[in-house]
Amino acid sequence: MEALHLKYLMAALVYSVLGVAILLVSFWIIEKISPENLWKEIIEKQNNALAILAASFMIAIAIIISSAIHG
Repeated sequence: MEALHLKYLMAALVYSVLGVAILLVSFWIIEKISPENLWKEIIEKQNNALAILAASFMIAIAIIISSAIHG
């Protein structure tokens, strides 16, 4: 029974790391294809509209990744 719980724990850990990695890579791709530097626009120029857009993108990608992982 202990091995069974450890198996699920390790699977959850691997899928979590994989999901975060895919999320970061997708954000990096969007950063590269956008005409402006998103980080600079959001942090330095305080662009709230772009921050909301980036947040909604991250949430959407997270939902897609979680659906793909859970099946």
